Amino acid sequence: MPSRPAPAEAVTPDPPGSIDRPLLTQSWLDVALVHWAADPADVAELLPAGTRPDTFDGAAHVGLIAFRMHRVGWLGLPSVPYLGGFLETNVRLYSVDGDGRRGVVFRSMDASRLIPVLMGRIGFGLPYLWSRMSFRRVGDIVLYTGSRRWPGPRGAGDRMALRIGERIGEPTELEHFLTARWGLHNASFGRTLFLRNTHPRWPLHRAELLACDEDLVAAAGLPAPAGDPVSVLYSPGVPARFGLPAGPLRAG
Repeated sequence: MPSRPAPAEAVTPDPPGSIDRPLLTQSWLDVALVHWAADPADVAELLPAGTRPDTFDGAAHVGLIAFRMHRVGWLGLPSVPYLGGFLETNVRLYSVDGDGRRGVVFRSMDASRLIPVLMGRIGFGLPYLWSRMSFRRVGDIVLYTGSRRWPGPRGAGDRMALRIGERIGEPTELEHFLTARWGLHNASFGRTLFLRNTHPRWPLHRAELLACDEDLVAAAGLPAPAGDPVSVLYSPGVPARFGLPAGPLRAG
């Protein structure tokens, strides 16, 4: 008889442990986090085997996350010039596996450098895509743009502008749920793996979404967002560390 899935672990604003010998180090800077509620049924069929939608008050969520990747390094080595910094925009979902580990699942990862795109696709089976991208900040307004080059759909992209608001002293339960994620679920070479990460507690600001013209969510296989987002946040960023992939998983 198959074992019963474990209950989801608690949401904690700080990582549950440390990673002393990281596989990968990087920093995420000028991070825009825009989220819409989604039907769990629409999300479930897009998750890796052994995982299920992680829900908050019965709703799943889809995130459109834009940021500057900075100082990417491998195995504790220094960042590689040019390749260690680029722009990235992700469409991500929220998952929990049969061991109760909460994580994110990336449906698309648009990036502005081709070589990191190829490394992510070939080495980890991640859905990286090569895009033409830009970032600009004027005062308290940040602007992210992107247009997909390869492999497609060509031209899919986004134009997103946020006004940064006040620093958040204590995030809400939903804000913790959407940001305090200490792992990644990914289907790679026929297995579902869990890649653990750590970083300092997010410094978060509430933000106003001034403009959002995007078709990345639909290109990722999800219904296009309807209505206003349920959460709009900005963070100046955090340094992050990733450990070795772990698996296999019990059934989710």
